[in-house]
Amino acid sequence: MTRAGGRTTAAWLWIPAFLLAAAVPFLQPSGFTMELLINVMIWAMLAYGLNVMLGYAGQLPLAHAGFFGIGAYAVGILTLKAGWSFWAAWPLAVALCALGGLLLGLVAFRTKGDAFAIFTLGVGVIIQQVINKWDDLTGGNDGLNGVPAPGGLDTFAQGLGLKTSGGFYLLALLSLALTVLVAARARHSVFGRSLLAIRGGEDLARSAGIDVFSHKLRAMMLSTAIAGFAGGLYAAYVGFLGSAVTGPVTTFTTLLYLLVGGVGTLLGPLLGTALMYGLTQLLKDLQDYQYIVFGPLLVLLVMFMPQGLVGLWEKVRARRRPAPVSHAEVGHD
Repeated sequence: MTRAGGRTTAAWLWIPAFLLAAAVPFLQPSGFTMELLINVMIWAMLAYGLNVMLGYAGQLPLAHAGFFGIGAYAVGILTLKAGWSFWAAWPLAVALCALGGLLLGLVAFRTKGDAFAIFTLGVGVIIQQVINKWDDLTGGNDGLNGVPAPGGLDTFAQGLGLKTSGGFYLLALLSLALTVLVAARARHSVFGRSLLAIRGGEDLARSAGIDVFSHKLRAMMLSTAIAGFAGGLYAAYVGFLGSAVTGPVTTFTTLLYLLVGGVGTLLGPLLGTALMYGLTQLLKDLQDYQYIVFGPLLVLLVMFMPQGLVGLWEKVRARRRPAPVSHAEVGHD
């Protein structure tokens, strides 16, 4: 099978997977299971946003959780304080995060390598501090409590014979499907191939006629927009927002999900999030000691499986494929 044919087959496999996932709430799983699955989908969306920058463009932005927070707080403030509908606040939050990504990129991309990561980390800390200190707008240390659920979701869920959690599950699944579609389209477009060329070497990409700065800027905007998209959904789901979720710990946790699943792959962000978030829930009673386990695990992963679980699976598949027979061998036989 050709590489293009393999991509087509893999793309078609996502459709039955999402259809099967859509049947889950109709099986009436436990409340814990529904909560686990919804959270996995939201955090996987955040990981897909990070994957656009790290996996495609080869840049590590450490302000990612800050834009997740901007999206979440934008939805929370507009719905709770301004009386907006969630359906109007959500796209505005995404647009706001895309604009923030543009402004960040205009400055951040004048740095490279470690300097870029450190600069974006500083921006992320600033975002968290602004959210934490702006009491009148964000609630400060008290946060925002009582963010309303999306309007009409109850009616929609009841019409399908589901609870509200079931309706939110389907909304999260649809949002995840849209995120995967956008990530896939970006990856296999001319834009995505240009980003991969930039990841391979900026000087070489420039010599091929690629506008490096412009492409990285667009990638940053897409990455932060996806982060805001996930943040807005998170705000409506949990109903409460605190500044802790916008900090560097959230960014590094998302990075862990991505590294475990596979950086630069389409399945990796979802697989890594499902595995690691599931483990954190199983180890919830040992919350203070989780990173004692995850720290060495991350070191071992980077040393022995730098491409993550998806990369490991692809290597295993490549080894199992029969070696192509050359014409000389055929003639000899």
